[in-house]
Amino acid sequence: MFPPFQGGFQGVDHRDFIMEILEGIRIVDFTRYAAGPQITLTLAFMGAEVIRIESNAELDHFRRHESAVTYGSIRAGHDSFNTLNLNKLSVTLNLKKKKGVELAKKLIAKSDVVVDNFRPGVMERLGLGYDTLKKIKPDIIMLSASSHGGIGPEKAYSAYAVTFGPLGGVSHLTGYEDGDPAVTRSSADLRPGTAAAFAVLAALNYRETSGEGQFIDFSAREAISCLIGESIMDYTMNGRIRTRHGNRDDILAPNNCYRCKGDDRWISISIANDEEWKALVSVMGNPEWASGDKFADQFRRWHNQDEIDRHIAEWTLNHTDYELMHMLQEAGVAAIPAFDSREMFTDPHCIARKMLVPAESPVEGRLYAVAPPWKFSETPAQVTRAAPTLGQDNDYVLGKLLGLSQKEINKLAEDKVLY
Repeated sequence: MFPPFQGGFQGVDHRDFIMEILEGIRIVDFTRYAAGPQITLTLAFMGAEVIRIESNAELDHFRRHESAVTYGSIRAGHDSFNTLNLNKLSVTLNLKKKKGVELAKKLIAKSDVVVDNFRPGVMERLGLGYDTLKKIKPDIIMLSASSHGGIGPEKAYSAYAVTFGPLGGVSHLTGYEDGDPAVTRSSADLRPGTAAAFAVLAALNYRETSGEGQFIDFSAREAISCLIGESIMDYTMNGRIRTRHGNRDDILAPNNCYRCKGDDRWISISIANDEEWKALVSVMGNPEWASGDKFADQFRRWHNQDEIDRHIAEWTLNHTDYELMHMLQEAGVAAIPAFDSREMFTDPHCIARKMLVPAESPVEGRLYAVAPPWKFSETPAQVTRAAPTLGQDNDYVLGKLLGLSQKEINKLAEDKVLY
């Protein structure tokens, strides 16, 4: 939840205020892959008009056939693109052409925010650096997202999700106690992307009260490190290096994922207090082992988790995951199966929450996408259109926004400025 905005908007409901700002906001999007598009996807969900700058001269990886190598199939790569680019527009400006850069500048002059996730220096070499853009639009907000930020000895290094996690410290903390650090993939893209979207919102709020734009130098690895502040402080203040401990929690106990009846079926169970522990014991049939003094309170349960987990696992093996979920939730215990993709489509709770919604693609027909994970009561964020086909909105952007004639647009296509 956002705090109430200060300055000239005191007393305005923050949910409506965010939507009012973004409904009138235009964002020029130079991002690609996942971390960058996640930034503009979040803002597009809030009502901003997001215009992707694309070109056959340098296609987004997810639009290429090579995405099959990473994701197992061409379709999987395309699905990733569709998921990350809902509600956006696409214009094909070839930035290798001087005229393409000029048109990008004209579009930026009519916009509010510019977002890129190139390595530092790329936008400057294109003639689209912040110093240039603020001369075109003095109150422009520009966010450049990179792995290491725009200054320092590692600024020129490229990186992806699989490196954000290790460099940010999360991978070292993720995994089983006796195993190696986990390989963090998509989540290490989406978390920095969401954090960067918040940074844009903060900049928009600041501009509303001050009239000033700004440049945001955003580091993905630093955004990941912000998620493990307690571990960093534990080392800084106490000299302790935290390591992996599987599904276990620093306070809650038991807190783990247990095998159930069936092929590779699992359920997560988490106990937060003595009342929930008593409820779990009751559902299990009040076994004699659970009545010992060493499980009498949260502190002692935490120190005897190995034994608790062994007993719970023996019990869960006799029941299906859904059976356990209903039994435990009805007793007030937090419990949920480990769903696979198909079950996400058919689970009654996911359906009731409209977690997956249809989006009609002009090429691929009906696709399903993950809806915004928040619900606004007055101004609900929603999926309004599928991801754009390449150049789908050329006529709107060049004709309506920039005022070019159809003859001029056709000439740009001939000259491969629109390409």
